[in-house]
Amino acid sequence: MSAITSIGQAIRAARQRHRLTQEQLAELAGTSTRTIREIEHGSGSTSIATVAAAADAVGLTLGVVG
Repeated sequence: MSAITSIGQAIRAARQRHRLTQEQLAELAGTSTRTIREIEHGSGSTSIATVAAAADAVGLTLGVVG
């Protein structure tokens, strides 16, 4: 499993724990529902800033790799 897929799954699980729809998370993160779907499925070419905004909206933080 890739890191992108793991991050997407973590965001999806947190979204569901908070009982948010993809539409609600998109609004909180300032992005589109399609982008949230792509993040959760580990597809697309979403910027790290957008992924971080989605993670932040559900109480997650992205660690620094390196």
